[in-house]
Amino acid sequence: MEEKLYPIHQFAKMIRVTPQTLRNWEKKGTLIPHCKSGNGYRYYTETQYRAFLGGGSDIKKIVIGYCRVSSVKHKDYLERQIEHVRTYMIAKGYSFEVITDIGSGINYNKKGLLEVVERLARQEVSKVVILYKDRLLRFGFERIENFAKMFGAEIEIIDNTEKTEELELEEDLIQIVTVFSCRLQGKSANKAKRMIKELLADDSCIEG
Repeated sequence: MEEKLYPIHQFAKMIRVTPQTLRNWEKKGTLIPHCKSGNGYRYYTETQYRAFLGGGSDIKKIVIGYCRVSSVKHKDYLERQIEHVRTYMIAKGYSFEVITDIGSGINYNKKGLLEVVERLARQEVSKVVILYKDRLLRFGFERIENFAKMFGAEIEIIDNTEKTEELELEEDLIQIVTVFSCRLQGKSANKAKRMIKELLADDSCIEG
């Protein structure tokens, strides 16, 4: 008995992605249509659908190395971090790509982080490799970890030692105080602003 075929729009709806995502996957070799008609229409099979739901061999997942620093003044550290992560993944024999971010560890809207989350949701990723736990997020790491597990992926930490660059931690703390001060009024707001100035002054002294 011949297997049932699904046109691209129907198959995209079944697996909850867009037709364009399927076209992108085809280009990357992630998920290839079973066949194409003479006029170029793509068709997928029931077997491919079941493989997608179960993470079967029809889906070629990739490992993402994620590297982050808080600001542009830490770019040298970002380069070293990328090198560590790349060396580790090459040694493991992973098929990978590296995504980077420059932004605070308490910012959930960084471009790179959002791309990682989106690709986890599309089930394109088997692992996300990070050098230290706080490279992913300063707070809320477990939420991303649980999200990854929902889509059959895992977060792999190269070094579980709790380690943070002092200047990065100061920048994140300053941002936290800034956010809260914006929500305050009157004397409390003025006091918070003074705290920010003092923190910034201390930061300048350290760098000098």
